[in-house]
Amino acid sequence: MADFHFNISRGASHYYYYAVENSLVVTAAGTPAFTSTANAALIVVVIDAAGATDDAMKDFDDLAALLASTPNEVTNTNYARKVLTDVELAAVPAPDDTNNRYELDIPDQTWTAVAAGTAWTDLLVCFDPDTTAGTDSSIIPLTLHDFAVTPDGSDITAQIAATGYYRSA
Repeated sequence: MADFHFNISRGASHYYYYAVENSLVVTAAGTPAFTSTANAALIVVVIDAAGATDDAMKDFDDLAALLASTPNEVTNTNYARKVLTDVELAAVPAPDDTNNRYELDIPDQTWTAVAAGTAWTDLLVCFDPDTTAGTDSSIIPLTLHDFAVTPDGSDITAQIAATGYYRSA
């Protein structure tokens, strides 16, 4: 479960997941255009947020602005952002009416033979409306998860909780 939700995405994470799973176009303003595209994706980014506070990071509206601040994306050899399209995501789940909440899940993520170097502190789940033409300034951060790892050349797996990466209640 997320340590926090970015202010820009409060209440919208389900919508962005739905847009990726159903290949919907999302305009730069964040509004849906119900036409088919294969370009939207959830993006998993690992950062070293040493010296940054959760409260300060919550206020960033795009990935470029966040990374221009104190947190830095890790640069270890064999690290790369994970791009999750409709193929990687499960069908959009139904609301949990019994517990009065909504949970979204993504698959566990594995990076192979990650070299020593930058320490990993947090994992971000972000929304990219267009992976073919977008830049970090068009990527919307959704959730941040504590993920303290010291790479040493072995594989690193981010095990996503059984209850998912996002819950609205």
